[in-house]
Amino acid sequence: MAKKIVAANWKMNLLRKEAISLFNGLSKSLLDHKGAEVVVFPPSIYLADLLQVTNTGIHVGAQNFYFEEKGAYTGEVSATQLKDLGCSYALVGHSERRMIFGESNELLFKKIKSGIEAGLHIVYCCGESLEQRELGNEKTIILEQIEVLRPLSTEELNKISIAYEPIWAIGTGVTASSSQAEEMHAFIRGVLVDLFSESISDYISILYGGSCNENNAEELFSCQNIDGGLIGGASLKQNAFLQIVEFSK
Repeated sequence: MAKKIVAANWKMNLLRKEAISLFNGLSKSLLDHKGAEVVVFPPSIYLADLLQVTNTGIHVGAQNFYFEEKGAYTGEVSATQLKDLGCSYALVGHSERRMIFGESNELLFKKIKSGIEAGLHIVYCCGESLEQRELGNEKTIILEQIEVLRPLSTEELNKISIAYEPIWAIGTGVTASSSQAEEMHAFIRGVLVDLFSESISDYISILYGGSCNENNAEELFSCQNIDGGLIGGASLKQNAFLQIVEFSK
């Protein structure tokens, strides 16, 4: 059965003191937390600060990395370096990386393989634009994105979770209705059955993102195929994020 995961994607927000303060507050509140696995994806320059915090039940992950293990790649960090630092998770395939930085499916697969080989758990993001949804192409787009995972072995798939984030709902304040979200999550679950097997589909966590917040998380998390959330703006507010985590039980 898929485990529950609630992840905070802080994106390019917060200054160092703010990041440490927020993480410390979450750590104290979630120290004895029983329920969903909680992950924080801070800006990379704060990873070391957060990983130095002790007595926390929160996993720390990276928002990005390069697929090569080492070499002349100025400005980049590798999955092995992140693992060595203490990270346990990493994001791959977020729409902002696809759209703003032009990351292709081919590149994303290289990153997935590199991250898994380094021992990271990958949260692989997928989602359609408003135009694609209005044209009725959302399932075709999602299928193409999920098919990136096809070459992975069963063992490698153990290190994969999927985050469905409709692009039209990211940072817009517009959230997919619970029925829209559940429909797409069920579709993704079915694609995993077709690509791999029912048992593999059952244990891969599928998270919802896209303006998920403390006001809609309870309804979204009650859906059969939604195993948690990848939270953006609401994760920058301690009380709001803690409430979302509470709804995941």
